[in-house]
Amino acid sequence: MHFDLVETIKSLGYFGVWAIVFAESGLLIGFFLPGDSLLFTAGFIASVPQSPLNIWILIIGAFLAAVLGDNVGYATGYKFGRRLFQKEDSWLFHKKHLISTTKFYQKHGKKTLILARFVPIVRTFAPIIAGVGSMDYRTFMSYNLIGGFLWTFGITLLGFFLGKSLPAEQLDKYLLPIIGLIIVVSLLPSILHLIKENKNK
Repeated sequence: MHFDLVETIKSLGYFGVWAIVFAESGLLIGFFLPGDSLLFTAGFIASVPQSPLNIWILIIGAFLAAVLGDNVGYATGYKFGRRLFQKEDSWLFHKKHLISTTKFYQKHGKKTLILARFVPIVRTFAPIIAGVGSMDYRTFMSYNLIGGFLWTFGITLLGFFLGKSLPAEQLDKYLLPIIGLIIVVSLLPSILHLIKENKNK
């Protein structure tokens, strides 16, 4: 599985990685995309000698894509507002994601825009909910920049420096377990939230 992800990143290059980060950061169809594992693996690939990816070009582009994606999400929420909550469910859209993100906002406030970066699904819908709630744009942009910076630089550099610390011949051996761990850790908050909701019901 990890070979497929590695080869996909290599074949898509910078623009492929940036496009996925952009989509997951604020497009309604982007909630299922693998942002955390993608950034980590891309950083890992950038650590390999003669890599097709330069770590700084990769990170700066990913940061800009994340910030722009959030802005699109904010604009979507601001423009369409409550109509999103009246929209019928489809295979690409589920109102429950908007509702769960709204609850996340109620619990964590403005810092949701930072925390949400590290929570799949919530990451996609947080800027949309900020737009629905007409959050002050300067406030939104400030938290958006901080969250985007911590997420793209943090996850990608984690992959990069971990790759640098491992012997080249052992990179393939460790990559799959690490990606699996990242996926589990990133999904854990959502799983715990679902368990808590079921108990309350």
